[in-house]
Order: sequence, then structure tokens, then C-alpha cells
Amino acid sequence: MTEMAINTKKESNNPKKKKSIKYGAIIFKTFIYFLLISIAVIVILPLLWLVGSSLNPGMSLFGSTMFPENPTFMHYRNLFFETDYLLWYKNTLKIATSNMLLSVVLTTLTAYAFSRFRFKGRKITLMAMLVLQMFPGFMAMTAIFVLLLHLGLLNTHMGLILVYAGGQIPFNTWLAKGYFDGIPRSLDEAAKIDGASSFTIFIKIILPLARPIITFIALTNFIAPWMDFIFPRLILRTACQRTLALGLYDMATGQQATHFTLFAAGAILVAIPVTLLFLYLQKHIVEGLTKGAVKM
Repeated sequence: MTEMAINTKKESNNPKKKKSIKYGAIIFKTFIYFLLISIAVIVILPLLWLVGSSLNPGMSLFGSTMFPENPTFMHYRNLFFETDYLLWYKNTLKIATSNMLLSVVLTTLTAYAFSRFRFKGRKITLMAMLVLQMFPGFMAMTAIFVLLLHLGLLNTHMGLILVYAGGQIPFNTWLAKGYFDGIPRSLDEAAKIDGASSFTIFIKIILPLARPIITFIALTNFIAPWMDFIFPRLILRTACQRTLALGLYDMATGQQATHFTLFAAGAILVAIPVTLLFLYLQKHIVEGLTKGAVKM
């Protein structure tokens, strides 16, 4: 046995070194738990305050407490019978669902074309789509406003849906393409031998195998417009076209009166469906996100 091997064996059997490694692991684990608990408190505390505010009597922010002495569900009742909350909910659900369906169709078709076909300008187009993600969407607000005005789509839900669906194509295409690249091409070749067309392969082979990434894309495209404020504020002009974000914003910043507790109740009801959807689809979300690695 060489001298180096003997020294290595002595160090591994050194009790002081083992003890220091053990203490280091304990300190590291303690730090991780402290960090996770701190993040949990930062996230949960505002939610508890919002729930408590929605149960407080009155409308003022300053009189609200996290644990009200006389809790009441009056604000939830007022949302449905004294405001246009249900109309805002309906409009938002319509926009979010339409955007989800349209985005999934456009994204999966585009990603399939970039993953399975080789054509002139393919890499340049992919890089251009990647570069576009460096610029925030609100930089194009003026251009979007003028474009929708000339197309007659200003103050319409269709115009807002097209803005959302078009803006989400580049990132989602890269994500879905990375997942499609991981599906063996031998499946495509075997299907082509049996006489299947490219569209048949896409529908019957690629889509079933790509369910996790499609679920992730569908969910993110549903949530994106759910509480977005900037683009609805820019595009929608009349009260009957309002979304939840616009309606709740006016509750909290109204010129005549500020109904903060009513706003809190509305915010709680908005969060419940999205939270349940996340919990139900959590497995597919994580799998789709981790396996959708970017590939050229």
C-alpha cells in the first residue's frame, strides 16, 4: 500500500474530522430549515392577513385585523349581490380558457415543426424567438394599442386573447420543443412505415407522450391572464368588459370610497380555483417543467 493511500485511510478514520463533518452537516441543515421557514412565513403571513381582512366588519384597511373579534361573511355576500363580481369572473374565465386553448394549439404545432422538421432559417428563427424573451411585453404596449385600434379589436375580449396567445408562443415553443426532442424519433419512423402522416404522428403519438408538458403549458396560459392588470387596463374600456383584476383594483382605489375588505374577499375567491388546480396537476407540472430542457 502506498504512502498516499495510508494517509488517506488515516484521515478517513480520524474522529476529529468526522466530528467536524457532522457539525458542518448539522449547521447546513439548520440553515436550510431556517431559510425554508422564513420563506413560508413571508408567503403565508400576507395570505392570513387577507383572509382576516375579508372577515372584518366595515370597509376600512386601518380597522382590519388578522384575527377579527366579530368575523362576518357579509363581504362575500355583497360581492355576489351588490357588485358585478360574477360578470368580472365570467369575463376572466372566458379570456383565460380561450387563451389556454389557443396557446396550446399554436405552441404544440410550432414546437412539433421545429423539433421534427429541418428547414431553411430554422435555427435563426429559434434564436430570434429566444432573443424576444429578453424584452418585457409592456415595451410593446403602444404598438399593441395602435394595432388593435386599426383592426377594430380595441375594447374586445378577442383582442386581449390574441395579445396573450401571441406573446406566449416564443417561450412555450422552446419549452415544448425541448420535451418533444426527448421523444425517440424511432416512434415516428415506425409510424411512417405503417403509412401514418406527420399530422397523424403528432396527434396519436407525440401528444399522448407529451401530456406533462402540455398540461404545464395549458395551466400557465390559463393563469397568466387570470389576474393580469396591465393589458386589460390598456385594451378594455367599458365596464361590461372588465376582468377581475380591473374590478378588484377599482374596489381598492375607488375615488368615492375604498372597499378594502370587499377587495380582500374577492381576492380570496379568485385564488381558490387556481390553488386547487395547481394541487391537482402538481405532478404533471413538475414533470413537464423539468423535462422540457432547451435543445437546438
